Amino acid sequence: MITKRVFDVLMSIVGLIVLAPIFIVISVAIKFGSKGNVFYKQKRVGKNKSSFILYKFRTMQNGADKKGLLTVGDNDVRVTKSGKWLRKYKMDELPQLFNILKGDMSFVGPRPEVSKYVELYNEDQQRILSVKPGITDWASIKYIDENEILANVPNPEEYYIKYIMPSKAEFNLKYVEEHSFMIDLEIIFLTVKSIFMKSRQLVNENILESK
Repeated sequence: MITKRVFDVLMSIVGLIVLAPIFIVISVAIKFGSKGNVFYKQKRVGKNKSSFILYKFRTMQNGADKKGLLTVGDNDVRVTKSGKWLRKYKMDELPQLFNILKGDMSFVGPRPEVSKYVELYNEDQQRILSVKPGITDWASIKYIDENEILANVPNPEEYYIKYIMPSKAEFNLKYVEEHSFMIDLEIIFLTVKSIFMKSRQLVNENILESK
């Protein structure tokens, strides 16, 4: 029977090979669109509280994270033109295939947080750190519009800590208690479906706006 780690390694290698042309196109768009590196690196907390460097395509101006760790929708002035497109279609997450290949992450698992937010976990929520973090999970599907939600509240960080974080923790604890290879496949399928539906909605909205 295929193990989770074998699946992660094989699929991350396949993904990196198949998506190599897309990586090149995105890299060029980022490089010519704004000053800075193609990749954004940030320290996150992984399994058993071990720290690792998470990779993303850069979607913000240099030094943007010094003004806040949360992104608040399309009106966030820190987001670059290419960054808005990458975020809408979750393309900025693709470099995390390198994290999976390295063993820092898995395809499925609780999304890794920065230490600032992990320090707010209560004793029960600490159990989230008993499994390897992932690119997607139940909470990622539920909060696929998280940026838009935060864009419509007066204090995004306060709202995130008070409402979204506890809700995400419940989903993550559910995963910790019930995870299996079949559940992972279900989450991957539902994630792809959610991104496709959101992409179709965005296309329809753009068509209506152009009329």
